[in-house]
Amino acid sequence: MTDLPLWAQITALVVLLLISGFFSISETSMMALNRYRLRHMVAEGRRAAKRTQALLNQTDRLLGVILLGNNLVNALATALVTSIAISTFGNNETALLLATGAITFLIIVFSELTPKVIGATFPERIALPASLVLSPLLKLASPAVSFVNFFATGLLRLMRIKPGGHEEQRRLTPEELRSIVLESTPFFPQKHRSILLNLFDLDAIQVDDVMTPRAKVESLDLLQPLEALREQLATCHHNKLPVYEGELNRVKGMLHVRRVLALLEGDDEHFTHEALRDLLTEAYFIPQGTPVFEQLQHFQETKQRIGLVVDEYGEVQGLVTLEDIIEEIIGEFTTHMPGAPRQGLRWNQAGEVIVDGSVALRELNKALDLELPIDGPKTLNGLLLEWLQEIPDSPVAMRQQGVIAEALQIEDRIIKTVRLRRDDK
Repeated sequence: MTDLPLWAQITALVVLLLISGFFSISETSMMALNRYRLRHMVAEGRRAAKRTQALLNQTDRLLGVILLGNNLVNALATALVTSIAISTFGNNETALLLATGAITFLIIVFSELTPKVIGATFPERIALPASLVLSPLLKLASPAVSFVNFFATGLLRLMRIKPGGHEEQRRLTPEELRSIVLESTPFFPQKHRSILLNLFDLDAIQVDDVMTPRAKVESLDLLQPLEALREQLATCHHNKLPVYEGELNRVKGMLHVRRVLALLEGDDEHFTHEALRDLLTEAYFIPQGTPVFEQLQHFQETKQRIGLVVDEYGEVQGLVTLEDIIEEIIGEFTTHMPGAPRQGLRWNQAGEVIVDGSVALRELNKALDLELPIDGPKTLNGLLLEWLQEIPDSPVAMRQQGVIAEALQIEDRIIKTVRLRRDDK
């Protein structure tokens, strides 16, 4: 090297630093590459992506050739700087020390730190083109890489570490997927992101959380006079009604209202209790506590759209429909009964809102951004009674869970109307 002119030695040093920087930037970009996006590009047929995927499928060999090249180049750069220092200043210890410090600084800044930061920032832009060089280089250096990996693999075995043995740990958990969706603001519209997040919640939600409570179920009692039945059918808000005798637990079937229109328009002699019974279809029952996602699959398999939720004693607790479950995924889209509590769930300027006591707690939490507990009672009335530990006989207010709840109307041992007020304390 001493025979080369100084400018040639400095040029060679710059080239070595650049090559070292290439190995550093390639290593970081390869490791930082989004594997899921890479698989997507491979599926699209991109040659660079396939080449990069092939390299990452043998990570130990890829790292081997990168580290061999990087260390070899750094060693040559150090030797070259030492040679330049000796040829210029002789065997001066101070000069050699300064030369060592200088090459260490140059390698850290220009061949390690800066390239690695760039590689971590733009992994895809760098890793794919770098694979064009690394792929043939890996083939050329295969014997040396195999020799080095032989000892590295033996050391890993002594430490009881199996390379690539934790592949399943790279799979994303539902919580990690949720975080990805939350952080994907520039890529997903708000509505799409909301739907994806709702899908993650389906396994944690039961039919009890989305059903219409027993007290709110619109149903038909066959023991009622025909005139009362005619009037109820003419003014009902739903297309299908549970039909029972005497009390709701004695369900006889489901009545499709459209099928009874001909009877309503005909003579009174055709509109009879027996005629109504002939139009009934078998009721579909759902065990209480069934996860919503599981029930969605049951609806799909049984071709049902509506079911009655029953407890362990067979008593009807409520009614759930396919639309109720779909609304949990995509949001509300159906038209509700007049006066239903789903309307107008928002704070006014004074930080207050008046709601029906039968409103579902999950619905309140979503609409008003509250954190009311939902692992016990499902409605606001049930939660307030649990807090009070008694049935109030007059308006009462309480402060819980960051909200002040004031019971305004109490009828038949039920809190009918509640004023909610934000608790700023």
